[in-house]
This record gives sequence, structure tokens and C-alpha cells, in this order.
Amino acid sequence: MNALLPALFGALLACLPMTTLPAAPVTESAAAPAADADPYRWLEEVQGERALAWVRERNAASRAVLEAQPRFASMRDGFRAILDSRDKIPYVSRRGDALYNFWRDAEHPRGLWRRTTLAEYRKTAPAWETVIDVDALARAEGENWVWAGASCLAPDYRRCLVKLSRGGADAHVVREFDSAAKTFVAGGFQLPEAKSELSWLSADTVFVGTDFGPGSLTDSGYPRVIKRWQRGQPLSAATTVFEGQAQDVAAGVSVDRTPGLVRVVFSRATDFYNSEQFIAQGDRLAKINIPSDASISFWGDRALLQLRSDWTVGTAANTLRWPGGSLLIGDARAILAAADAATMPPLHALFTPNATRSLAGFSTTRSQVLVNVLDDVAGKLEAWRPEGHAKQAGQDERWVGREIKTPFPGTLHASALHDPELGSAPDADALAEAFTLTYTDFLTPDSLLLGRTDRDGLDTLKTLPALFDSSGMKVEQRFARSKDGTRVPYFIVWPKGATADGRNPTLLNGYGGFEISKQPWYSAGFGTAWYRHGGVLVVANIRGGGEYGPAWHQAAVKAGKQRSYDDFAAVAEDLIASKVTSARHLGIQGGSNGGLLVGAVMLQRPELFGAVVCQVPLLDMQRYHKLLAGASWMAEYGDPDIAAEWDWISKYSPYQNVKPGNQLPAVLFTTSTRDDRVHPGHARKMAARMIEQGHAPLYYENIEGGHAGAADNGQKADMMALEFAFLWRQLARSAPNPDRP
Repeated sequence: MNALLPALFGALLACLPMTTLPAAPVTESAAAPAADADPYRWLEEVQGERALAWVRERNAASRAVLEAQPRFASMRDGFRAILDSRDKIPYVSRRGDALYNFWRDAEHPRGLWRRTTLAEYRKTAPAWETVIDVDALARAEGENWVWAGASCLAPDYRRCLVKLSRGGADAHVVREFDSAAKTFVAGGFQLPEAKSELSWLSADTVFVGTDFGPGSLTDSGYPRVIKRWQRGQPLSAATTVFEGQAQDVAAGVSVDRTPGLVRVVFSRATDFYNSEQFIAQGDRLAKINIPSDASISFWGDRALLQLRSDWTVGTAANTLRWPGGSLLIGDARAILAAADAATMPPLHALFTPNATRSLAGFSTTRSQVLVNVLDDVAGKLEAWRPEGHAKQAGQDERWVGREIKTPFPGTLHASALHDPELGSAPDADALAEAFTLTYTDFLTPDSLLLGRTDRDGLDTLKTLPALFDSSGMKVEQRFARSKDGTRVPYFIVWPKGATADGRNPTLLNGYGGFEISKQPWYSAGFGTAWYRHGGVLVVANIRGGGEYGPAWHQAAVKAGKQRSYDDFAAVAEDLIASKVTSARHLGIQGGSNGGLLVGAVMLQRPELFGAVVCQVPLLDMQRYHKLLAGASWMAEYGDPDIAAEWDWISKYSPYQNVKPGNQLPAVLFTTSTRDDRVHPGHARKMAARMIEQGHAPLYYENIEGGHAGAADNGQKADMMALEFAFLWRQLARSAPNPDRP
């Protein structure tokens, strides 16, 4: 289904992709120093009375400093007005004949789940039908509900499994909902709060992974056991159909319900990037013999394979090597029947990477495959079809591709509106060849366009109005040289009238992990609170991200993670050398894995920076794998309980490397009590240790919010105002920089 959910502010805070299964088995004995010597372990007690008293004390001290900044209140109110604005694009997901949207505004801070038709959606002011009012539901039930999504059953999409989170945590309750009657189903499928996954098999059967009791979760806290659950059955009577192992990230199941081609695939994610996958064949499971780090999806009688590593297929006499990052297509039945790479059927490449191009995603209309491409971090779109349009999958196929003309250069994403579960009859799906396309860049407001693969041209559905004055501004893409000579791209967004005088307040943003790309975004927050007052924004595309495909990411995992930090420092050095700014006026910002990035670089190269905003961060890398979902990320960072791996982790782990007497830039830590991905103890303990050592960090913890840091627009606006107030306090041309000697 088409699901496009870019935020109005853009990605101010990059998050770990925890909805994708994330971990690695422990294979050796402990080698890291005893963590029990940590005097701040008590701050890991998330709801502990002593810990929360410490949080409230730090919050009050930080607010007293930051709320006193001249523009705090105006920024907070301005951010709230933008977030609540009715001018936002209501991005939609298709379910049958309806387009669904989740919407928040001033009157509905927790949000409305609502729907309309495509004809109505084309209008300037569509008429929306409310399906669930989350604010009203929360009031009626006395709960702090935050919307966490819904999965509905085709073809009528009447029965839905609705997820509701308390305070924004990843853990959620699940309740079956009738979207036509707009009521929860009495006696329907229902789960208590847990990190659960449910998939419809039929109207009366679901597959469920949840907390069934002791031993049912992995070490990472995700479902280890998948059961088949019939309507009317108590959960305790559900039948176990698949199990992973405790050291896996998770067990999972996906159901392809294309009429006549229903396929059920079970998987055990052995780490964040590798899994064993099995196709259900009657009462038995058959292993799918593709690389463990490849993904498979089905398109009618074809299968698409996305590779993360090089793959050689064919016999010794006739081999073909596909590079990691390729997108391949072939006959699904033959792929599933192959015993190994040597017996794979002929495969055709719809995309192969090169030095500048990487695969950014794909989707399928009835007859074509839409391929999203990144070329030097600029989005392009291609459409591929089998020659003759109607050919069946087979070895004699020939695929023809064309580039679709789209706005350029910036961030774009195309997603097909075709619903394969409606059947293959020509009139079954009027949107079979339609797709939506979003486009934005740093100075161009978001637009939502509608296209078709059977004709040229794009129709504008919605556009975001200009939310700040970009006249006189400009964007550059530059390249820095990292420590090992690698060419690292970065963007500079210049405010009107700025010159390279070495005094521009500049914020450098980065992430560098989990193959996530940092692409241009349009941000009313930066426009009104940063650019307008002379601030420069820099976005670094460092290794560990996905800007140049799997190889760009794999260069900076485990023992190579230091390359991310070297790349980030190289961009900072380039900014200073070219007089975009100076260390005195250069701040850095990152969230989650990006919080680890800025925490590590702050300690390794403190002379380069004047301020650090460290959001929902990983910081104690000696214990990260023992806290919440941390075990799931060992494929990215390594296992600190293995001597050789702790050796490289220990060199950058911020909590173990901060020392008294170091001259450090001013730092603001932000996190959330309800973050059940990255434990708030990371930020708490780092701040406490720095205070003990004589540093002067600021610390703010939102009591709600989950990994996003805020549960509603009011909380988000407040958090943003605190962060920008901190940055202006430290980086402005006239600021006294009071927190750094």
C-alpha cells in the first residue's frame, strides 16, 4: 500500500529503523570491564523514584537557562502553529477505494484517523470522514493513547487491527476495529501492551507474535514465537507455527494475499541484516535459498530480490555475479524451488549500482516496476516493464526501462497505488497503473504528485505553501576528504546575505548508520528559527548511511565504525578551512545513532565545535546490548562481551571516554522516559558523569514521547524551542559562549 508520512518539519531527528527486525548471537565470554562498577546504574531504572527525581531536577535547571533565551517563547509558539497548521499536506495510504490519513492539529493534538475518496482528495478542501478520534478515545478510556497504526484486511478493508501506544512507546495494545461501523469488535482479536506483530491470513485467522510469557521473546525484546490464532480462540490456545532462537532479533511472518497466489513467508532475523526465510508449503516449511542478507517480495508470478552483498549464481561453466545493491527479478516459483545459487533460474537486473548511484526503493504497478534511485544523493525515478507488457515470468523475458521526468535535484519518492489484492481483472483496480510521487528539497516546499505508467506527465495533488522566505538563499553540495581519502558529500544551506567570513552560526547534522540516507528536506522549523536569523545548515552524508548503497554502509560498521566519525570530523574541518564558519560558531546535532555520532566526535575532536545537541542517544556502548532493544544492533556495532570487539568499541564509547579536565563544547542532551528503543539511561548517565567531572551539560527528558522524543505537537514544539534556544545561546555571532572556557 502507498504510505507516505514525511513530517512537516522534516527529519530533525533521525531514528533507528527498529520496525525492521534488528541483533547478533553472543559467541564468546565477557571481555569488557565489569559494568557493575558503574556508579550511575541506578539511573537505568526508567521509572525509579530516585531516577525520576534526578530527571525533574535536571529538567528544571535546563529549562531555567533555556527559557530565559530571548526567542524561546516566540520559537515555541511559532513551531506549534506550524505543526498545527491546516496547510500541511495530508499524506494518505490507499485501502481499497478509500484514502486514509492520520491528522493532528490544534483541536486534535492526539490525532484523527480519517478517510476520503480520490475524487474528494483532489479538491483544495476535501471532505474527510473521521474513523477514529484518538483524543476522544483517550478521554473516554482514561488512557494516554498515541496512534501507532492500523493493518486492514483486503479486499473491503473493513476489519482492521488498530495499534495504540501509551505515551508514544514502541510497545502497544492491539484491538480489532470495524472501519465501517466505526467501533471496536466485541470479542475480536485483542492483545495487551507488548511489542507485537500481527498479520491477517483470513477474516477469521491471524498470525501473531507477542509476549506469550517466559521464553517467548528474543534477547532484543521482540517476538521469538509465531502462532496461528483463530477467531474466538483464547490466545493461550493459539497454535505455534514457527519459532526463532533467543539470540535472534525476532521471528516474523509476511502474507502475500494476491488472489490465487497466496504465499506465507516465515523468517528468523539472525541479526539486523541477515535472516533465514521459509515459504509455507502445506504443513511444511521450505527454506528460501537466497543470500541471508537479501530480501524477497512477490509481484504476481514473479519475485523481486534486493541484494545487500555480491551474489554469484549459475553453474561453474556459466556463472553470473550480481553486485550488492542490485534489484533482480525472476520467476517466483522457480526461485522458491531452487536448492542453491547454482540452480537459480535466470534473473534480470532492474538496477545495478555504480560509483554514484544506489537503489532507494521500489514499488509495483500492475504492469511495471517503479525504481527509486539516488544519484549523488539526488532522487531519480525509473519504470521497468517486460517487453510486450503482458508476458509471463520466464527466462525469455526482456526488460525495458525508462527514466520518468520528475523534479530534480532533491528528495523524491514514488509509490504505486496498485492493490494486487483486488485481483487481476482489467477493471478490478482503476488505479492499477497510478502512483504518487513526493518531492522536496531544502528550499522547495513539499509537493505530492500523481502519475501513471501508461502516460507521461504528473498532476499536482497537493503542495505545501512556502513557510519561510527563501529569496536570496542558496544550496550547495560539496565534498570533503576523510582521513583515509574517501570523498564525503555534504550539503550547505546558506541564508540570505551570508558570506564565508568564518563567523556564521552553523549547525552540522549527521547520522551515519543502519544504511539510512540523509536527503534534503524542507523545514519550516529551520526556516523560521535558523535561516531567518543568519544560521547555516549543513547535512553530512557520511559512511554508515545508505547514500551510496550497501557498500557505503558496510564500510562503517563494527570495526569500521570509526570511519563515520572521521567523515563527520572531515566535513567540520572543511567548513572551518573554507571559512563557512569557525569552531566557535559550529554546532553539531544528531539523534539516536546520530546521538552516538555527535557524542563520540565531541570527545574525539572537541576543538572543532562550540555546541552539541545530542538527542535520544546511545552513549554507554559497554552496556547498550543489555538495555531494551540494544541487543538487536550488535550487527552494526559489535558485541562488547567479545574481547576483540570491545577493543574497537571501547575507543569511541562516549560514556567510557569522557574525562575530567577535558575542554569540551557545550552540550544539551535530550531524551524521553517513554523511549523503549534507546534506553534513556544512556543520556542520563552521560550527563551525570559529566556533571561529576566538572563539565556543565544541560539535560532535558520528556516524560512522554517514545523514541521520537514527543507524543504530540505541543511537546514537539517545546522540545524544538529548547534545542534552538541552546544553539543560539552558544553559536550566535554575539553570544558570550558561557559554557565553554
